[in-house]
Amino acid sequence: MRCKRTPIEAEAVQYEIGQGMEDGFELWADVVTSGWIVTDYLVKITRKDGSIVCPYIEHRRGRTFIGEGDYIIREDDGTKHVCSEDKFSYRFERVEEDA
Repeated sequence: MRCKRTPIEAEAVQYEIGQGMEDGFELWADVVTSGWIVTDYLVKITRKDGSIVCPYIEHRRGRTFIGEGDYIIREDDGTKHVCSEDKFSYRFERVEEDA
């Protein structure tokens, strides 16, 4: 069976450090040693104590780490996702808001 995804309106904001958009942070060393994620483009934040952390979004499948240029997508039911900048333009289109 072939099917097409039903359109869903959502809020999309490009990730910015220091805006409280993430659900949490994990130590860079723990992300690297877990070995199950490509770490090349992840956002890395150096804290005052010298530790390096990576921000993430928590969802029903677990954690998604935020990469450089990623968008945070929040659906009307509160569900959050991360979408890379290169895929954002063909997965989402701007919706005119009521004035």
